[in-house]
Amino acid sequence: SPHIYHTDMKNGMLFMVLWLKGVKFTVTTVDMRKKPAELKDLAPGTNPPFLLYNGTLKTDFIKIEEFLEQTLAPPRYPHLSPLNKESFDVGADIFAKFSAFIKNSPNNAYHEKNLLREFHRLDKYLVSPLPEEIDHNSSEDVTVSKRKFLDGDRLTLADCNLLPKLHVIRIAAKKYCDFDIPAQFTGVWRYLNNAYERDEFKQTCPADIEIEKAYFSVANQRK
Repeated sequence: SPHIYHTDMKNGMLFMVLWLKGVKFTVTTVDMRKKPAELKDLAPGTNPPFLLYNGTLKTDFIKIEEFLEQTLAPPRYPHLSPLNKESFDVGADIFAKFSAFIKNSPNNAYHEKNLLREFHRLDKYLVSPLPEEIDHNSSEDVTVSKRKFLDGDRLTLADCNLLPKLHVIRIAAKKYCDFDIPAQFTGVWRYLNNAYERDEFKQTCPADIEIEKAYFSVANQRK
């Protein structure tokens, strides 16, 4: 079974992928202050996350995800790739904009505007019907999407990438910047609420306190 060595919150993405694939996997949390000897032998000079699978080692996060999708393939395992490329692209910049926002708070009107622009872009995508939602043989026009997730009603790799980031943003931005994702972004909130109903996401999210601890030093640097 796959073995993941990890240190931080972003590995929830990998846990989601493996859970959705229906794969049993082993997780080892690594304290980098006391790096185990086995890791020094596995990948000298690099830091987790690592994936070890049947003797194959992957150290780059994107490469790990690609490897899992190619290796854990049908008929035994489901494909998780989204049908629409924009499902991957639409949230690509949101975490970078959040990072700039929280690092520059409270004097961050410019960065807040950029973050809200990314949320608006994501919301617009989520409320707009995907091509496969439109029935060209029907007389009724579908104007608002009712899908649960980025690419439809099933979780895909796009969700595994974006949802953990949105969760971190929601917790850390509220704690240290008193920022809430605006209620006007109904598509974003529908998306998040649907995700929180799924164990694949809910059970792989870091605890709120862990997120707050991770951003504590960032908050202190601002003061």
